[in-house]
This record gives sequence, C-alpha cells and structure tokens, in this order.
Amino acid sequence: MSSTTFTKERHTKYFLRCLKTQLPHQYTSGDGGRILLSFFIIAGLDLLGSLHTVTTPAERQSYISWLYHCQHPSGGFRGFTGTIFGDPTTHNNDNKAWDPANVPATFLALQTLLILGDDLSRVKRRECLEWLPQLQRPDGSFGDLLGVGGKISGGEDLRFCYCAAGIRYLLRGPRGAGVEDVRDIDVGKLVAYVQSCQSYDGGLGETPYREAHAGLTYCAMGALALLHRTGSIDQPEILSPQSERFQSLLGWLVTRQTTDLEEDEEEEDDDESDANDRASTSQPAQETPNATNLGEQIGKLPDFMPLDQASLKWAGFNGRLNKLADTCYCFWVTGTLGIMGKIPLIDAPGLRHYLLDKTQHIIGGFGKTVGEVPDIYHAYLGLISLALINEPGLEAADPALCTGLSLMENLKKLPWWKET
Repeated sequence: MSSTTFTKERHTKYFLRCLKTQLPHQYTSGDGGRILLSFFIIAGLDLLGSLHTVTTPAERQSYISWLYHCQHPSGGFRGFTGTIFGDPTTHNNDNKAWDPANVPATFLALQTLLILGDDLSRVKRRECLEWLPQLQRPDGSFGDLLGVGGKISGGEDLRFCYCAAGIRYLLRGPRGAGVEDVRDIDVGKLVAYVQSCQSYDGGLGETPYREAHAGLTYCAMGALALLHRTGSIDQPEILSPQSERFQSLLGWLVTRQTTDLEEDEEEEDDDESDANDRASTSQPAQETPNATNLGEQIGKLPDFMPLDQASLKWAGFNGRLNKLADTCYCFWVTGTLGIMGKIPLIDAPGLRHYLLDKTQHIIGGFGKTVGEVPDIYHAYLGLISLALINEPGLEAADPALCTGLSLMENLKKLPWWKET
C-alpha cells in the first residue's frame, strides 16, 4: 500500500474470506494443524471487533462444534479431524499412538473456544490436566505428544513449554479449583529450563546453548508470565527489571528493530567487478606523504555518506542478528516487550509505517516481507503488533496470550476462575 492507512474493512474481508471459502492450495501441507489456522482467523476477526458482526450465532456454534470434534477421548485436542478412527471402540493401546492429542493444538483450541464465548463445559478438563504432566521431561522441558509406548515425542524447544504453560493457565486457573487432586506439572523445573535457554547476548534460543531467536524468546517469556500470573511462582529473575538477565534481554530485543527491509540489489555484475579489481591491483602502490602523521592519514579518508533520513521512516523487526525485517517478528519482539512492560522503548511510528506501507496488502492481510502476498499467519501477527501499539480500530491485546482481551474476559467467567 502506498499510504500509511490501516484498511480495517479489507482486513476483515480477508479473514472472512479465509473463514468461509476454500484456502489456496499452498495451505494443504498444513492441514494437520488446521486448528492453528482457525485460531488465527477467529482471533483476527476478534481483534478487528468484527467477529460478532460478520458471523451469526449459529455459525459460531458450528465452529465450536468442530473444535470439540477435534477433542481427544483421553484429553487434549488433535490438530484436525483427519486422524480420527471413526468408531471409538477401535481405539486400543496398540494403535492409540496414531491418533494423539498434541500440546499446541490443545492450547490453540482452548483459546479459540474462549474467544468464541464457549464456557468450556464440554472440555475434558481433568483428563487434559492428567495428560499434561506426562509430556514433561526430567529436565523440565515439554514434548509435543505421546508416541508409541507413551514415549514423549517432538522437540524440546520452548514452543511446547509455552503451550504447556498456557494449557495449565487456562484449565487449572489460579487455585486449581476442582482438580486439586490432579498431579501438577513440575513448575520449578520448567522455570529453570526456560531460563537456561538464555544465550550470552540476552535472547533465548530453542534449547540451551543455541542461538537466540525472537520467536522462541517470546515463547519463553510468555510461559514465565503465565506461570507468574497465577501466583504459582515468585517473579523469575528474567522478569525482574533489576536483574542482569532482564537488562541483557531488553538490550537484545530493542536491537532487533531494523531498517533493513529488502536485500540490496547488486550494483555491478561479477565481470565488471572482477575487471575493476584487476585494474586496481595493477596500479603501483603510492607512498602517502607524511605517512607517520596519523592525523593526516585520517583526514585523507573519504567522507562517509550520511544515513538517509528517509530510510528511518520504516523500521520493522528481525528475529536474529543480521536478518531482514519480517512481519511475524514485529509481534514476537513487541509481544515480548509488552510482557516486560517496555513497549515504549521501540520506534512505534517506524513499526507502524513498516507494517502499513510495506507489508500490508491491497486485498487485506499482511505478507511476510516487503511486496509478498498475505498469509493467515503473518496477517494475524501483523494485526496484533498494531494492536499492541494502540492502532485505532483494533481491540486491545494481551501480549502473553497473543489474543485480544475478550479471551481473558470470558475466562474469568469460568467456575475455576471466579473470585471466591
């Protein structure tokens, strides 16, 4: 888009189109995670304040019914309905590994149900909370699902830690009312594992000793924030503004904002460059007069071109050092700073210009980088990034839950969340 205007109507139409028509074929490979797509679409319409105006109560109930159809008989949710055997009596210990619940789908399903206004009365709450500790490893990390023989499968990375903390937050609540006898996860080990993933430069990596990454940093801080909200833990060191961990992370995050938006075009082809190199090396070296005078040598150096002030107008975020700006990292970084209470440290106008001028698409939604077509993932994360910097026309957002505030409003109506 050529002007810095948030086209709310087009974004609403984009998400509505994704909800009610068939998606492009490029989404086929993600069919096993259809709950992820449903979350981004429903949550996107909610952020736009349009969910209840562009869908009917009957339609919203049908979405709720589909989500419950993804619920696993033993607790938790599948990513989609394609793994269901059909007849429940065919489930046994030998084949149950081929139709498992998984941690991300469970967290996303619960969030989507709450955004839709469901009371979670049909959620197998006890079964889900009994299943969750089985996915925690001795080092405190979480896997994705239980595989053959009940073995924990999936990576050890922080995404599953965040989703596990989120499930616990939504279903156990601040006091664990009604499930006091259900074994809890080892919160202390989870906190220790998360903090062990902090790298030397302040950010957090996939696992300990890995390169810092903005998306995984968000997952780490989101997990700790949700654990802290329920009073399950004292404030972790990395969430304490006075700590070295906090300050180191803060410095790493704010340096993720960048004006490097696109790859530089080559100014000359290789042949011309090689010819110039040969010509320059064929010239005899000339002695510099008064070579011993360092001040004169410095004075003879060419002036650097001043930074183009116009280029500072657009400032997105990258996820790692020396990478280009990307729409999704605008949220992973800003969301983390939101958890830390430090969003004012970013160049918010620069972020807004980047999203609205460079990656907002004419049909609605946001692309990954400059000039790319929109996709559901980047469309939602671009939207919630703007919500965090108070874009007019968007609902307020909860950075730790990656949703609008309506989720929390509906959550507090549940029996195990109500004030006693």
